[in-house]
Amino acid sequence: MNIESPNEPVAVIETHLAHQVNRVATTLLAEAAVRPSVPLGALTQLRDFLVANLRHHHETEDNDLWPRIVAAAPAMDHGLGELSGEHERLDAALDLLAAVNLSGGEVQDGVRAALRDAAVAVRDTVHDHLDREEPILFPALREHISPAEWQDFAQRVIATTPPVGGHLMIGFLDEVGTPAEVELVLAGLPEPVRPLLAPMRLQATDDLRTLRGIGS
Repeated sequence: MNIESPNEPVAVIETHLAHQVNRVATTLLAEAAVRPSVPLGALTQLRDFLVANLRHHHETEDNDLWPRIVAAAPAMDHGLGELSGEHERLDAALDLLAAVNLSGGEVQDGVRAALRDAAVAVRDTVHDHLDREEPILFPALREHISPAEWQDFAQRVIATTPPVGGHLMIGFLDEVGTPAEVELVLAGLPEPVRPLLAPMRLQATDDLRTLRGIGS
């Protein structure tokens, strides 16, 4: 999927990229957790990014996007309600991931194993959930959310995004989207933030290489 596809609305493109980021990022943490070369700080940074952003993602769906869709298509209420139930199960997995204590000195094998187990649970929950959500959500976005309504929703999402590991979001977007798709997503950033994109990309490149165990 790319923005050159004339029949795909911006809502579907941006949601697809967000979901791909969630897939890639959760997979990376599960893999990096037991990689001996990955330092504590890098693991903590990715873990905290995932917890904050996954919570924010589903909360904006439950509290803002779902009501917009149901207002236009009341028959969607049941299916979206079931997806919100899955969000509650994701929250439980995120609680366990957030509770892994990474604040000590060296990351011991037991801590890495605990982090891996919690990260695998989040990864599997996210991947399974998105596989069920997308066949419901993408048609709803095409049929029931106007471009103006999506722009309003997207701006609210940007304004409330937690400031945790923002450079990682830029790095993951660059990995999963085309340059044109990424620019579409980033077009809504406040103007003062745009000069920061280049250094954020450089930092993301370095941090993602570290997490993947790739030498300089």
